[in-house]
Amino acid sequence: MRTPLVLHAERLTKRYGRRTALTDCDLRIPRGHVVGLVGPNGAGKSTLLQLACGLISPTSGTLSVLGSRPAANAAHLARVGFVAQDTPVYASFSVAEHLRMGAWLNPSWDAALAERRIAEVGLDPAQKAGRLSGGQRAQLALAIAAAKRPELLIFDEPAAALDPLARRSFMHSLVEFVAELGASAVLSSHLLSDVEQVCDYLVVLCDSRIQVAGPVPDLLASHHRIADGPASTPAGVEVVWAEHDHVVVRGDAAVASRTATPDTVPATLEDLVLAYMSRAAGAARTPRADTAVSR
Repeated sequence: MRTPLVLHAERLTKRYGRRTALTDCDLRIPRGHVVGLVGPNGAGKSTLLQLACGLISPTSGTLSVLGSRPAANAAHLARVGFVAQDTPVYASFSVAEHLRMGAWLNPSWDAALAERRIAEVGLDPAQKAGRLSGGQRAQLALAIAAAKRPELLIFDEPAAALDPLARRSFMHSLVEFVAELGASAVLSSHLLSDVEQVCDYLVVLCDSRIQVAGPVPDLLASHHRIADGPASTPAGVEVVWAEHDHVVVRGDAAVASRTATPDTVPATLEDLVLAYMSRAAGAARTPRADTAVSR
């Protein structure tokens, strides 16, 4: 029996005129995960999430979300909650008016959940959204997205502009909502601390391509850092990135440790992400002989 997928992309490509935002992306993410989507600015993260929400269409390739074309119909839209980077709310609407609008637009609206969460984060229902702090607007947008009771929550850098305390509160609320709803989630962030705090699945997107993807424990178990790389790469070991005395490898840890001094140590999440980002940046500076996906 196949594991249900929350996102399934095959050779997904998106171009804006002459600029390519995504190139031949293949991705299979099982349901039930909180996915961290990381990469530098301009890597294509927002484009991928906008495609997943049906806000834009691919140039070529395919993408399915929860087994269907993104935004295929009203019923499918109700299964996905989206919080954009600027946590959009209507400045002239009060908190209560936002909730009433959510109830009017969403047939599966959970009014009790929305009202409870608004009270828990201390929002005044009569307060105009334009007078809320950045953290309060983010909490309001999150409550509205979750009160749809979606199967998938998508977050595009929702905490980027928040101070550390507001970001911590937002991430705590995110985790609580995912657990309460039994939903999957995709969180785009350039802050590895956010990913480490809440995500159990990682996708590294750089230079418009998927560099690596998988459950965080599996990726950490298969990547290692050695102080000096082997003179030649042994079978079962791939050098992801080498710079001076910092080498990150993927593959057989026992083989890697026998060919390096001192012994191999597990890679951290930061080691792993920076290695793939550095490799992609190096490849981007070198003209490609073909258009194959870098894996």
